[in-house]
Amino acid sequence: MNAFLTIVLAVQMLTALVMIGLILIQHGKGADMGAAFGSGGSGSLFGASGSANFLSRTTAVLAAVFFVCTLALAYFGNLRPVDSGSVLDRAGAAAPAALPAASGAATIPGTTAPAIAASGVTLPPAIAASGAAQIPTK
Repeated sequence: MNAFLTIVLAVQMLTALVMIGLILIQHGKGADMGAAFGSGGSGSLFGASGSANFLSRTTAVLAAVFFVCTLALAYFGNLRPVDSGSVLDRAGAAAPAALPAASGAATIPGTTAPAIAASGVTLPPAIAASGAAQIPTK
């Protein structure tokens, strides 16, 4: 399935690049008026009127291929299993604890007593959990 998505993505990018090139090559509607009064339209590569039909039809076919590739990528991109819960719940469950759990007054938010770990090393004071406790007073 992964190889199929890679192929569809490559086809989509190639059609987009070729379509950009074909659109830039095409003449605008104002160029047709100059050709009507004899300004060198008959000496072109595709003939007198062949370039407009060939380029516009090729652009239309490439646009259809690009559209089908986009729909296929959107369809296969949404086939992932749906998990219940939010992304934030999964991120919080996957994050490991930084420090070992202390006991007593050091676990209470807002206390300034240093916690002593089991190894005898003094840990820094606990940081308050809420934003209101972190606002400095005058």
